[in-house]
Amino acid sequence: MSRISTRIAAISESATLAVDAKAKALKAAGRPVIGFGAGEPDFPTPEYIVEAAVTACRVPRFHKYTPAGGLPELRAAIAEKTERDSGLKVEPSQVLVTNGGKQAVYEAFAALLDPGDEVLLPAPYWTTYPESIKLAGGVPVEVMTDETTGYLATVGQLEAARTDRTKVLLLCSPSNPSGGVYPRDQVEAIGRWAAEHDLWVITDEIYEHLVYGDAEFHSLPVVVPEMADRTLVLNGVAKTYAMTGWRVGWLIGPADVVKAAQNLQSHATSNVCNIAQAAALTAVSGDLSAVEEMRDAFDRRRQTIVRMLNDIPGVLCPDPQGAFYVYPSVKELLGKQIRGRRPQTSVELAELILEEAEVALVPGEAFGTPGYFRLSYALGDEDLAEGVSRIGKLLSEAS
Repeated sequence: MSRISTRIAAISESATLAVDAKAKALKAAGRPVIGFGAGEPDFPTPEYIVEAAVTACRVPRFHKYTPAGGLPELRAAIAEKTERDSGLKVEPSQVLVTNGGKQAVYEAFAALLDPGDEVLLPAPYWTTYPESIKLAGGVPVEVMTDETTGYLATVGQLEAARTDRTKVLLLCSPSNPSGGVYPRDQVEAIGRWAAEHDLWVITDEIYEHLVYGDAEFHSLPVVVPEMADRTLVLNGVAKTYAMTGWRVGWLIGPADVVKAAQNLQSHATSNVCNIAQAAALTAVSGDLSAVEEMRDAFDRRRQTIVRMLNDIPGVLCPDPQGAFYVYPSVKELLGKQIRGRRPQTSVELAELILEEAEVALVPGEAFGTPGYFRLSYALGDEDLAEGVSRIGKLLSEAS
């Protein structure tokens, strides 16, 4: 008899966190490793948000349990912020504050899925999505995209993957890992298709403020209002306010679904840390000047990394329109000789780059599309340039 349940044994470790941990361990051992793995801003949390947390530490109310669904004032502020930023009007009762975005992801699937229900999952996808779907009893159905379409799924592709077991579509725009951003007309077409077939949509909007150039973020239930009662919106403070470690996310949706997810959370974790909630309240209630400064830096780094990667023979890097990732194809390099080895997969090529160039990045296998890498450009300009230079020097030896 197995010591570990089949359900839990089937879950893989987060590939992005594993790469980041390995890079940090090597750096601690004295190796000059540059890591492109973790998706978190390199900026500190803005000081006024930190001060709000310091003040909250001295409030006796926050030393006790608070409602499992979130501080009432934070739920109200998130509702106001959502209308301000995306145009979606919701009531505080439609907001559930969660322990980071990952808890929101799992609880969304857990609230909607019965065993065997299928979820359409455009690939490349964030590593946590399929694991959360399976843990909730669902079946992820991959819908493959590639660089020729900007990693965006079409209605035709989604319809070809739909079956009588399909219940949910997962949509992430701006996308982790590709940086793709769905234009308004495509969001509308997908939303109307979902409405026609009585599907649910879970839309991950955590990168909503990180778009570049002419790209614009569009929230599906705003573009297609008839989908508002069949859409769950996921978001959080992590990316917008450089608060990845504070662990505050949220789920927005119909009140009955939110209440069901809240019931689950009341048994799983109870309330989110009150100090972190107080910090999040200050963040979402304020203006967006902090993210504007970060976005300018990300945009500069985006242009630099795309240019440098495309200068490497065998690497094809589309121009991402959002988030802070690039997702280049390295398929042309597979099977070629590099320092006496012939990596056959992007996993093997990533291992070679870590060993020989001391650069950590995440292979496309982690996101459902072998032959690619994901690199986060949410790191300092000097490290970014040095890291890509090392990759270029090594890969230029391919023959």
